[in-house]
Formats: sequence, structure tokens, C-alpha cells
Amino acid sequence: MPDPQLNSAEIFDWPTVPVAQVYGRLTRVNGLLLEAVGCQLGMGDRCNIECRNGRLVEAEVVGFNKETLCLMPIEHTSGLMPGSRVMPVAGQSQIPIGPSLLGRVLDGTGQPLDSLGKLTSAEKVTPSTDTINPLQRQPIREPLDVGIRAINALLPIGRGQRLGLFAGSGVGKSVLLGMMTRFTEADVVVVALIGERGREVREFIEESLGEEGRRRAVVIAAPADTTPLMRLRAMRLSHHIAAAFRDQGKQVLLLVDSLTRFAQAQREIALSLGEPPATKGYPPSAFAQLPSLVELAGNGKHPDGTLTAFYTVLTEGDDQQDPIADSARAILDGHIVLSRKLAEQGHFPAIDIACSVSRLATQVSSAEVIARGHFFKQLNSRYNEVRDLLPLGGYQAGHDPQMDLAVQTYPKMAKFLQQNTKIKSDLNQSLDELEQLIDSISR
Repeated sequence: MPDPQLNSAEIFDWPTVPVAQVYGRLTRVNGLLLEAVGCQLGMGDRCNIECRNGRLVEAEVVGFNKETLCLMPIEHTSGLMPGSRVMPVAGQSQIPIGPSLLGRVLDGTGQPLDSLGKLTSAEKVTPSTDTINPLQRQPIREPLDVGIRAINALLPIGRGQRLGLFAGSGVGKSVLLGMMTRFTEADVVVVALIGERGREVREFIEESLGEEGRRRAVVIAAPADTTPLMRLRAMRLSHHIAAAFRDQGKQVLLLVDSLTRFAQAQREIALSLGEPPATKGYPPSAFAQLPSLVELAGNGKHPDGTLTAFYTVLTEGDDQQDPIADSARAILDGHIVLSRKLAEQGHFPAIDIACSVSRLATQVSSAEVIARGHFFKQLNSRYNEVRDLLPLGGYQAGHDPQMDLAVQTYPKMAKFLQQNTKIKSDLNQSLDELEQLIDSISR
């Protein structure tokens, strides 16, 4: 008698029949958008599309219309044909976290771009989409030393703060980011180069980071010639990696260049889906994505971990009312404005103190430091009122004592605001120099 506990396949030694894989077919390519039918996939799910030469192109579901899925590829789609197979990818994407990640350069999917081989001994973590309860976030109490005198003394920053660097093209945003990368005290530095020129990636790594800075840094690069979805993924990946190190109790610095390119990538995807443009060609979803991205940064639940973020924001035509700049200014914890006029005068870093603000300055600095900063800004602002009149002889001294003081002391203030890109000015040194400057002015 056969054993009743054995199934029929074991009794008759039948071969095991593999489970059939369900796949769909590509029906349409419309610009950046791909349409497919026959797949049971939801928003954000991944799939592979088979090309003519057997190459697989990964895509993500970004929308649907009845039974038709709208897909966006993460790489260029040469070789796609009508009816190409669309194969769902099981499971969620994971990101590697660990010491082996430091010193590496990755793309938007987490694959190495450098020639250092595969990532090893790194823990795989599934990116969390859960938002942090605002009451569980650790408060910002400690100052952050960024090594730049003008910021340390006049725009104090706290660990866990999120700030924007607002400037037009060619004013020195990337140079300022490089200085922060080398000078800021942090256990881990995560650099996201999103939508910028491809040559700038290697320049930033070799010149701005250097050997010493690269040992504690992770670089995620998605240049301008990559697809919009790859740029979005790279931006999200950088935030998830930074947040994972923060949740391990590390002091993390996140540098993003740039937030504007992220919004432009979202604009390309939304317009391909048929979303109507709202402000200067940006659809509503481009503005809706900014808060959800920025809220990934900042402090979390871990009592020792912090995540400070700096975002560069491109103000087209030096227009500070650019829609992306205006939206970013409202959701960030402060903004540092770089002036083209100062840059043209050889004043670096070209920080416009009058237009810049740190919203947490009073929480991380003493009342004496805040008072000195206000006095400095007042004199700087009064000088700017008559700057254009001085070469023409239109300003007459003796009518306004504070204006006279501002004109007389401006060379000292300008010297204080300028700094060599290779020389660090730590927090205590910056505050001491500010105190000495204010004392010399007040005498």
C-alpha cells in the first residue's frame, strides 16, 4: 500500500511543473511614456521590459488608464519593439547601508559608478515610506560648525536643520557646497548630484571632496543626460541613505545639488502623463513632491542621530520669486542667498547677508552672538543703501552718524565676509573674530 502521507508526485516520480510567470505586452511608446497591458501592477511597482537584443530595461509604474499601465523607464529605451514583453519584478528595491558604502559613487538604483567593484558587507535596507511623527523628532539644540565664517557667525545653523542655497548659474553654489563638504564636522556626508553636467561629477569628487573628504562620503550621481525617473530615484536614494545612517546614531550631512533639477524631472514625468501645467510650466505635482522629499531630512527618533541638509536652488535669471525657489523657501528652515553682483566683484563666498536668514539662529546661539549679528547686518544694510551713490559723489557725510559709520567700516566687514576656499574658519574662531570686529567698530 502506498504511504498515505506521500503526494502523487512522490509516488509516481512526476517532474515538478514550474509556476507560470505572467507578463504583459508593450503597446505604445509616447515620448518618455511607455504603455503596457496584461500586468497586475500598482503605483510604484517595478518591471523589466525586454528589448530586441535581449537587454532588459527597468521601468516603474507612474500611472494607469483603465487596463493600461503607464510606465517610465530608468534608462534609455533603444531597442524597444511593439509587443515587447513586460515582466513584473517581485519585491521592493533595497539600499545597502554600512561602512563599505563610504567612499563609493552610486547611481540612482544603488549600483556603483566607480571602478571599486561591487558593494560588500553592506546591510540591505528597504526604504521606509512611513512619515515620522512630528512629536517624536528630536529637537534642534546643538550648533553645527560648517567651517565658513560668514555662516558660523551671522547665520548660525543647528544640527538637523534644512537650508537652501539660492543663486543663479555660475555664482558659486557648487564651490560653497565643496567647502561645506570638507569643513563640516560630520560622521557621514551624503552628496546628491542631480541633473547637473556630467563633467562636474568627477570634478566635485576629486577637487571639492578630495581624498580625505571622500573617506566619509557617499556620492549619488544622476547627471542631466539620465532619464527623469533615474534623477528622481537618485534624489530619493540619497535621502534614504542619509536617513538610515541618522537612525544608526550618526551625525549626517546631506548636500543636494540641486532641488530645482528634481522638480524639473518631476515636471517632465507629470507633463508626459497629461497633467496640466500651473505656474511657469510646472504642474501641481512638482510642488507637492517638494515637502514630502524635504521631510525625509531633519532629525529623527534616535536621540544621538542628526541629519542636516543643504539644498541648492537655481533661481533662473536671478529671480528670487521663481516658483520653485519661492516654494522651497517656505518649507526649508532658512535660506542663504548668493549674489551675482558680489561674485562679479570677486567677493567669495558671494553670500548676501541682508537677504539670508537662519530660522533657528536663536535656538543654537547666545543672545550676545545674535545681538552682534544684528548690529553687523544693520551696518551692512545701511551701506547698501548708498553703495551706488559713492562713486558718483552723491553721498555727503555728516548727516547720518550710523550711515557714516557703515561707510567707514564697510571694508572691514567685506574682509570678514570673504574667505579662501582652502582655509577653514571653525565656529569658535568665527565668533571670536566677529566679537573683535564689533568691538573695533564700536570704539
